[in-house]
Amino acid sequence: MSENSADLSNAAVPGLFRRLAAIIYDAVLVLALMAAAFTIVYLPLAKGLGWTDINQYPLYKHLLTAWMLAVGIGFHLWFWTHGGQTLGMRAWRMRLFSADGAKVSLKQALIRYAVAIVSLAAAGLGFLWILWDKDKRAWHDMASGTRLVLVDPNRS
Repeated sequence: MSENSADLSNAAVPGLFRRLAAIIYDAVLVLALMAAAFTIVYLPLAKGLGWTDINQYPLYKHLLTAWMLAVGIGFHLWFWTHGGQTLGMRAWRMRLFSADGAKVSLKQALIRYAVAIVSLAAAGLGFLWILWDKDKRAWHDMASGTRLVLVDPNRS
């Protein structure tokens, strides 16, 4: 095992409630972050240029939408690839690893995010899948080759 990977062979896996609690926690943080990101861009346009109705400027409306999506998605991608924990995951004592115990790559994080959206769009079935999977994996865990494990609060 390399210095940059963890031994996940005996790691405890979080259940559905803990995962959902972390998702809700992160959703609140992402909404606040997106509100700030919106304000940083929109206020100068509204106050400086008088563009109070962004719908009158389709290009800027689409750019603002893309900016908001980048901030929301970027939150998860950054935390997953830099330490394996979003703030919600940290609060609920979970960490994300590659299935081999290594750090999560950007490619894995992108796949995980995309499939998590599909999981949610399928009436949450991709998340509920952990109730039937022997390893408690959601669809996005399986598709991205990642594992979510419980961590000791006294360790880094």
